[in-house]
Amino acid sequence: MRKINLNSLEHTIDPTDIKIFRLFPTPLPSIKIPQVASLNQALSKLILDKASSIPSVKHSNIGGWQSADDFALWQEPEAQSLLKFVTNFVNTITALKLEENLVEADWQWRVNAWANVNYAGCSNAPHGHPSSFWSGVYWVDDGGRSENADIGGEIELHDPRGFMPAMSSPLRFKIEGCLSAGYSEIIVPSSGTLLMFPSWLIHSVREFKGTRPRISISFNFANYI
Repeated sequence: MRKINLNSLEHTIDPTDIKIFRLFPTPLPSIKIPQVASLNQALSKLILDKASSIPSVKHSNIGGWQSADDFALWQEPEAQSLLKFVTNFVNTITALKLEENLVEADWQWRVNAWANVNYAGCSNAPHGHPSSFWSGVYWVDDGGRSENADIGGEIELHDPRGFMPAMSSPLRFKIEGCLSAGYSEIIVPSSGTLLMFPSWLIHSVREFKGTRPRISISFNFANYI
């Protein structure tokens, strides 16, 4: 039997020698839409007018106002302009597998979307979006969160592996991108920004404490008609 030289195992480990496979990444594509001040102003007026005259739908929202999921049918030009952009964006980040090739999607999506208004004290409970492929949010007005971190209203994304990686707390994975395994991540809303995520990803909205309404539009894209 060949002897093992144990002395050779006593040297200091060089971190650059370690090969790490980062498996099962979860995509969160985001884009800041340029020059949308006039669009957001028109969308804000449209949504607040509806919020003042139409009762709120109740789903994950704790307080605030939510429209029916018929935003894709709104005929106002500002609504249709945003819908067209979001659909193009979703096609850009989606691939179709044709035989052995991946090609950019040009898909006939089933889209449902709705407007949200959160006032001070409002939030959204943890939830997912069943029966869809992509879900997302466009912030028409972040309510001032980009200027004042104290007013909250962040979207919180929960680790899809659940709390299992955190059960050995206070131990953490000392690996870039893995420190929050078993916990959650937050995304700070910013007016004019679109964020998409897989529909199965559980998410919530933290309590908003601002003085002006936090206005957003949520989207679901399903791969069947």
